[in-house]
Amino acid sequence: MSIEQDVQAAALRAREASHELAVATRATKDAALLAMADALVAEAPQVLKANADDVARAEAAGTPPNIIDRLRLTEERIADMADGLRMVAGLADPVGEVVRGSTLANGLELRQVRVPFGVVGMIYEARPNVTADAAGICLKSGNAVLLRGSGSAAASNAAIVSVLRAAVEGAGLPADVIQLISAESHDSVKALMQARGLVDVLIPRGGAGLINAVVTESIVPVIETGVGVCHVYVDAAADLDKALAIVMNSKTHRTSVCNSAESLLVHESIADDFLPTVVEALQGAGVTIHGDDRFQEYDDVAPVTDEDYGTEYLALEISARVVADVEDAVAHIRRHSSGHTDAIVTEDQRAARRFTAAVDSAAVMVNASTRFTDGGEFGFGAEIGISTQKLHARGPMGLPEMTSTKYVVTGDGQIR
Repeated sequence: MSIEQDVQAAALRAREASHELAVATRATKDAALLAMADALVAEAPQVLKANADDVARAEAAGTPPNIIDRLRLTEERIADMADGLRMVAGLADPVGEVVRGSTLANGLELRQVRVPFGVVGMIYEARPNVTADAAGICLKSGNAVLLRGSGSAAASNAAIVSVLRAAVEGAGLPADVIQLISAESHDSVKALMQARGLVDVLIPRGGAGLINAVVTESIVPVIETGVGVCHVYVDAAADLDKALAIVMNSKTHRTSVCNSAESLLVHESIADDFLPTVVEALQGAGVTIHGDDRFQEYDDVAPVTDEDYGTEYLALEISARVVADVEDAVAHIRRHSSGHTDAIVTEDQRAARRFTAAVDSAAVMVNASTRFTDGGEFGFGAEIGISTQKLHARGPMGLPEMTSTKYVVTGDGQIR
């Protein structure tokens, strides 16, 4: 059987399983989620053994340390994955929620209700924790999921999916609501992108190359989870202590995630006061600064290029520039931002209002770290990703964003 046939067969099994899942009660779905969480903890040694094989192969291949960090699992990270599933179990079930409703003049009762997509395809890179997150969110929102992780995490993902499928089946739902697609060949990605009619939506989660390929080549509808070229702009009216804390947290708290800051903009009127402090702090944390002429006045600051301004480093690197004013900052962000998260640090409400109105990103922060753009931090529970598109879902995608809607119309014999 070819890879394309394998993917189609898996999608058909998922379609059948999705019909049962779509009408499952919340109690049944929550029981399955809790069973998945318990099974992950109980089978942690099996998962960690598989992950150790993946990490060893990645290290032997010379994989960068920040990518190794995304790949590596520990007992603590597995416990966090299990806690994420338990959190999802505690969230409200979006399926059946009435979005709006009314009684029409002719007496028809109109309700718009949330329903599952059906079959969701997830294409993602490196991070095996996404496997459990995606499976849990899709299950709670009534969707069967086809998981296509990266080859670098193949053993980890296979172990995790094996544990989750057994737990789901033990809870009374079809195991095929969670399936792993082979990562041995890129042909499996192509097959998913061509499975229109079998797969309802694809969600790519990874680097710019992966996301662009899926968006441009897929004939299956795609929800784009974009890269994070995130900015922090320190305004003339910023509290500089507050600004330093926000810049450092945004950049160094965890570099390998999409909501870490990749570019720093500083108003020229405070540059003399702020640059010495922020350069010293960033370099002291091991951050390489790619800066303009003003930043290059300080030791060990590398020259910045136009390409640097648009780079998602996912590492201890940052581009930096001094700007004339808030309008200059906005213009820079419009040119280089990926539309994920951009922040302003200021005590001037007019500057804050201008920035939030003019910057067209999924999340715009005022006096807060870019690291807060996260489903858990927003109170949504676990998320499937951060959408940077403008249709259907934007920002952290929680349970409601994993549903569509349909209209239910109830009458009493009315005819048109």
